[in-house]
Parts: sequence; C-alpha cells; structure tokens
Amino acid sequence: MSAENGEYHANAVSALADRAYERAGNEYTRAGWQTLAAPRDDLNGFEPDEKGWVGRGLAALAVAAVAYRVAGRPDRGTHRGVEGVAVAQDLTNTLTEPVQQACLAEFVADFRVVGGLNDAQEAYESAAEAYTKLGDGIEPQYWGTTPLFEAAAAPIKQVARSNANGEIAVKWEDLHGSDPEQPGAFLAHRARYKKQRFPMVVEQVVDSGYLAAPRGTTAYNNDQYQCPNCESSDVNWTANSVLCLRCSTPMEE
Repeated sequence: MSAENGEYHANAVSALADRAYERAGNEYTRAGWQTLAAPRDDLNGFEPDEKGWVGRGLAALAVAAVAYRVAGRPDRGTHRGVEGVAVAQDLTNTLTEPVQQACLAEFVADFRVVGGLNDAQEAYESAAEAYTKLGDGIEPQYWGTTPLFEAAAAPIKQVARSNANGEIAVKWEDLHGSDPEQPGAFLAHRARYKKQRFPMVVEQVVDSGYLAAPRGTTAYNNDQYQCPNCESSDVNWTANSVLCLRCSTPMEE
C-alpha cells in the first residue's frame, strides 16, 4: 500500500484540512516509512524497480518536512530533511539506472530545501549535471512519467499551489525542457527549475503558515458544496477528503 492511497496519507491530508500541521507532518512521515518499507504489495523497498515506486515514500517525507516547518517546528523539518537525504542516497544501491540515480540526486536537493539545510543550490547543480550526462538512448518522456519521477515532482506541486489560490502552479512544461530529443537537457531542466523556484515557495508557505492539500479530482462551481471558510463552491476530492479547492477547508454540503 503506497503513501498515495494509504491510511496514513489520508490522515495527513485530513490534518492539513484541520490546520494541524505538526500532526500532518507525523502522518506524512508514517506514510513515508510505510511506503519505503513496502512500495507495493509485491515489492519491498530494497528491490530493483524500473518504475521506482519507492519514490512515493521519499515524496511523503519531503512534504512532512514542510508541514513541520509550517507548524513552527523547524527542528523536526530539519530531521526529516536529513533523513530524506540519507535515504535518497542509500537508494542508489537499489535503483541503479543512471536516470534513476539522477532523479535521486534531485530528491537530495529537494530534501536540502524542505529541511532548511545548506548546499541545496549545489545539490541541484549536481543533479542537473547527472541528467546532462545521460546518453541519447533513454526516453525522457517515459522516465518522466514513472512513479519515481512523478513523486519527485509532487512536493513542489503541492507546496506551490498553496499560494496560487489552489490552482496548478507547476506544470509539466515548467519542469521539463522544450526538446525531448535532447534527453539530458530535457530532464536537467527539472533540477534547474527547482533550484530557482522551490526554496522561494517553501519560504512562502512557512511565512504564511498555510500548506495546501494535494490536488486530486476537482470541480468548479459545484452547487452541492460550499466552503465555510471562503464560501467557494470549487471542490477538491483528495485522499478520502472533500475539501475546498481554494483553501483546503472541509466542504459543507
């Protein structure tokens, strides 16, 4: 059971809706540990896996770090960042494809950002260089849609929508280069985009004291629901919760 659909992930999203951010950090951490141990029912976290399902566990730990910092617990955010760096580096023993190892280097840089650690900029450059060295034989659009790469994109997408009125603030074309015929440059753009953007959006949510829930299935102007906080009728169904698309408050029917 992955962090995407497990009980702990659902509890984390519910805690975000309650503005209980330290509890959200705890639940995201539990989701991360659960998924790192058993990414899928038929797969453990120490088995080679072309899809990289274990990345969803890393993503959960990254969001946990942000939640702790929003809660005013930068110490716990730092602990989660340090943990994430160590786990991502260790996973290079399991996910041995060069393109996967470049993505793990991207995760290392992300954890340095979310944990408030030093050397994030240098880590992103290392990831970009690892991508750039990839040969022309890889299919970047295939790899970019594997669970590992989607997991590496999930934290920045969730954090960025917190200050974008709940809308999609980071798109595929933002993260990737313009020419998939140049695989290295196409994927290296991920790291360089995050280098410019991720530290800023993390600081914004920490300063605002608000972290949005992840975006799920949405509907606009749904007359069945209304937000008791901002009165919006735009709905976000995510992780067993029915939330306001705009402010992640539980909707009322």
